[in-house]
Amino acid sequence: MSDEMACVEAGRNVFERDPFARLLGMELVRVGCGTAVVRMTVDEQHRNGVGTVHGGVLFSLADVAFAVAGNSRGVLAVALNVSITFVKGIRGGVIEAVAREVSLGPRVATYDVTVTDESGEPLALFHGLAYRKRQR
Repeated sequence: MSDEMACVEAGRNVFERDPFARLLGMELVRVGCGTAVVRMTVDEQHRNGVGTVHGGVLFSLADVAFAVAGNSRGVLAVALNVSITFVKGIRGGVIEAVAREVSLGPRVATYDVTVTDESGEPLALFHGLAYRKRQR
């Protein structure tokens, strides 16, 4: 099996074992070595008290993309630190998170995730630092 195919399989396995992603209605669009694209359609239940998409939804979408990208190489990776900046509000439609690996070390890896609306406008910018556990 090629490295890329192994990454796709590892990333899909992580996504398929995530019941919270399913609960929110997320779908895995694409995965590769150190990358992932996750999408969801925003419905009424995803809105906050002022009518825009809840920040927790944007964070969760970015976090799932981060988890898939971070675990795509077949080494268990867990979040050490994450941050998010909300750029623009949205009331509905399809939103997408694109995660890309910025750096990969033996124990720590860094990822940037951009959450966008249907037109590609940024809604949130997420930065994640992952700890890569030793394989046994």
